Amino acid sequence: MTGKPRRRLLADTTPLREPHYRRLWVSGVVTVIGAQLSVVAVPQQVYEITQSSAYVGLTGVFALVPLVLFGLWGGALADVMDRRRLMTITTIGLSVTSLLFWAQAAAGMANVWVVLGLFSVQQAFFAVNQPTRAAIIPRLIPGDQLPAANSLNMTVVQFGAIAGPLLAGVLIPTIGLASLYLIDTVLLMATLWAVLALPALPPTGHTTKAGLRAVLDGFRYLSTQKVLLASFVVDIVAMVFGMPRALFPQIANETFGDPVTGGVALGLLFAAMSAGAVLGGVFSGWLPGVRYQGRAVVACIVLWGLAMVGFGVTVGLASPGDSAIFLWVALGFLAFGGAVDMVSAAFRSTMLQQVATDEMRGRLQGVFIVVVAGGPRMGDVLHGAAAASVGTAVAAAGGGILVVVGVALACLAFPMFLRYRVGEGRASDSVAR
Repeated sequence: MTGKPRRRLLADTTPLREPHYRRLWVSGVVTVIGAQLSVVAVPQQVYEITQSSAYVGLTGVFALVPLVLFGLWGGALADVMDRRRLMTITTIGLSVTSLLFWAQAAAGMANVWVVLGLFSVQQAFFAVNQPTRAAIIPRLIPGDQLPAANSLNMTVVQFGAIAGPLLAGVLIPTIGLASLYLIDTVLLMATLWAVLALPALPPTGHTTKAGLRAVLDGFRYLSTQKVLLASFVVDIVAMVFGMPRALFPQIANETFGDPVTGGVALGLLFAAMSAGAVLGGVFSGWLPGVRYQGRAVVACIVLWGLAMVGFGVTVGLASPGDSAIFLWVALGFLAFGGAVDMVSAAFRSTMLQQVATDEMRGRLQGVFIVVVAGGPRMGDVLHGAAAASVGTAVAAAGGGILVVVGVALACLAFPMFLRYRVGEGRASDSVAR
């Protein structure tokens, strides 16, 4: 009697029985930690050089342009190239870029434009790498295991996003930013090992060129899939208006007492959302039983917006004498937001992988990565500018309110999203073994 509820509650690990998927998953545990060290190091280095949240927010601009251009092109490439080969190229590119980050930090250049330029190059490789990785997974495992596989993937990503920022908060004052970039470079070798072990994954469609026409074909296909289009819209609303991470260096310094060069509070703020997401992933065994996934996504995004309102209000109420108490309350709101965001992302990924055909999957994954990664970058710009005008607390809380309003408007524009049930329009794939 006790076994069944536990299986429904805890994460389904069935996809890990497939060796190629298992290697990608295990390598991700290591490399995501390294990547998250850089996620903290870049905005912290920019803030250390400029002491301005507006400049930290500017990282969103330098990331967004390559994410859009190379995300769309990378998705098209994933439909016309062997996906194993493309993953190999982009993983090597990410490693070299991380090494250059280390070189500039070790040389003490302290030039914000060099940091932002390298960040743009890194995001270009990332924008090609991620849709390719996502398009590979349905070729490795059966379609009915995709919700479980996506939950496992996101749990790993969020675990790294806990460990990475916490390590960064401890390591930045002791070994410096340069060492964080070097650690990221070394850990990327684990992903390269897993990619090289994959089988050949040649394209299955008739498109032979990854040009503008192929990208436009992907958008035309997306325009016929209203459920997928709606899933992109609600995620843009959530991330553009409700992602306050560009404020974390200033909040850690001015509200919670960290030095300008960074400290423990900074690491905790960056890690909190991911801590909640990991808990959401661990207890994700119930996800495959949800039939109305569109409704679940909407509910999660509304809760995300309310969590960001709570975070902003807490930051506004914090005072120097009891800032430690308010820090833990703020972290609680961020963790809750991370948990509901993980559930939303798992459902949205599953919708895309099940509804899109393999011939179009790379291009739609390209659009997906533009939305998922580009939305927070736009949010960085918005929150950085807002904080310069109205302060960090109002910027964070106001963004959360806009999330709730925006999702309500999106539901009015796309009522079919609320009616979507799992498996509708499912694409079929042969499983690569």
